Amino acid sequence: MSKIYFYYSAMNAGKSTVLLQSSYNYQERGMNTLVLTPALDERFGAGKVKSRIGLEADARIFGAADNLLDLARAEAAKRPLACVLVDEAQFMSRAQVHQLTDIADVLRIPVLCYGLRTDFQGNLFEGSQWLLAWADNLIELKTICHCGRKATMVLRLDAGGKALKEGAQVEIGGNDRYLSVCRRHYKESLAK
Repeated sequence: MSKIYFYYSAMNAGKSTVLLQSSYNYQERGMNTLVLTPALDERFGAGKVKSRIGLEADARIFGAADNLLDLARAEAAKRPLACVLVDEAQFMSRAQVHQLTDIADVLRIPVLCYGLRTDFQGNLFEGSQWLLAWADNLIELKTICHCGRKATMVLRLDAGGKALKEGAQVEIGGNDRYLSVCRRHYKESLAK
């Protein structure tokens, strides 16, 4: 039985690095992978997954209206797929996560998803919520707060470095806008 794996963390834990390494491992053994990335994240160029340490690979872009089962089925018709990997999985809809379960259960292709668990307000993203509910394996990737404790929360910062409490759930950015911290420092930053 093929499974769905959800690798989740706060920002800067190496999710994209692990995704790229996993894809490389399959390809090194002569197996094909399908790497998917959401259209709304173009920080590194459209159709690219890039890690902060410089690794990168081409990826198939998907939008909110795309059926991921249909994308995988079409790709598998061209070449056998050994694995589907999804970057920034938090941005998927409930329907798309359900489609991933069909990739694993019907097409019998393992699915590896990588994403944030919560947003800057501590709320679950839709894709993360349904991956936490439906994935076969949940794997936490860890990063650390400036105090040395495990970082589990993400702060969104304004131009002056102050933590923001309100705003749209999705606002693409990197280290210039977000900071991973432990829960204690998250609460302290929001209290200021």
